[in-house]
Amino acid sequence: MPNIAIKYFIFLLKSTNQHGVHSPFVYNLVTKCFYKKTAKSFWAYFLSVKQYLLENKQTIKVTDFGSGSRVFKTNKRKVSKIAKVAGISNKKAKLLIRIANYFKPENSLEIGTSLGLATTAIKIGHKHAKITTLEGCPETSKIANKLLTNHFKNIHFVTGDFKKTLPKAVKNNKYDFIYFDGNHTKKSTLDYFKTCLETIHNNTIWIFDDIYWSSEMQEAWAEIKNHPSVTVTIDVFYWGIVFFRKEQEKEHFKIRV
Repeated sequence: MPNIAIKYFIFLLKSTNQHGVHSPFVYNLVTKCFYKKTAKSFWAYFLSVKQYLLENKQTIKVTDFGSGSRVFKTNKRKVSKIAKVAGISNKKAKLLIRIANYFKPENSLEIGTSLGLATTAIKIGHKHAKITTLEGCPETSKIANKLLTNHFKNIHFVTGDFKKTLPKAVKNNKYDFIYFDGNHTKKSTLDYFKTCLETIHNNTIWIFDDIYWSSEMQEAWAEIKNHPSVTVTIDVFYWGIVFFRKEQEKEHFKIRV
C-alpha cells in the first residue's frame, strides 16, 4: 500500500465529523461550509475556466523552485497536462470556493499561483476579493495572468523567487486569508509561516496545502500547530487550516470532508 494511502487510513481512524466537534465556531464551519453543497453556478463557472486550460496544448518550460514534481519527469510540460494532474483538484476547488464564500476575505494572498485555478476558486467564492498571488515560474505566471485577467479584476500578479517577493508582499499588509501552495519543504513552509505572521489579525484564515506530502511537511504542520499565535487548527488531510482567534481555546481537529 502506498505511503500516502497508509497516512490517509490513519487519518480516517483519528478524524471525526460534526458530531465530534464541541466548538461552536468549528461546528458552524463544518456544517454550514464544509458539508454544504457548492453552488451550481459557482461550480459551472470554475469548470468553464478550467476547461480553457485543459484545451491549451501549449508546451512551456517550468522553473521549479520547490520540492519537485512526482508526476512530471521533465521541465517541458503541456499546459493541459499541468491543469489535469498538477492543478488544484476538483474536490479542493469546491471546498476552497465554499470557504471563500463563507468567510468572504477582502484581502487575500496566495503563495504559488501555478496556472491560477486556486486563485479562480477564491475569486468565484468571493468576487470582491482583492488577491495578491505569487508565482516563481515566469512561464506559468504568464498563462495564469492571461487567463485570470480575462475573467476577474483586482488580482495582482507577482513573479519571482518567494524569498524576495514574499517579504515585499507582507510588508505593511494585513491579510484576511492566505493560501500556502508553494515550496513543499519543511524549511520553506516554516519560513513562509514566520514571514507572514506580521500580517495576521484575529479573523485571519490560513490554508496549508499538502500537509501529508512528506514526513518533512508533517513536521512543519506539527510546529505550526504548536505556535503560540495559533489557536485553532483543522486537519482535513489534504489541507491544514489555521485560525488565530484569541477568544478560542487552543484546539486541534481532524475533520473528514
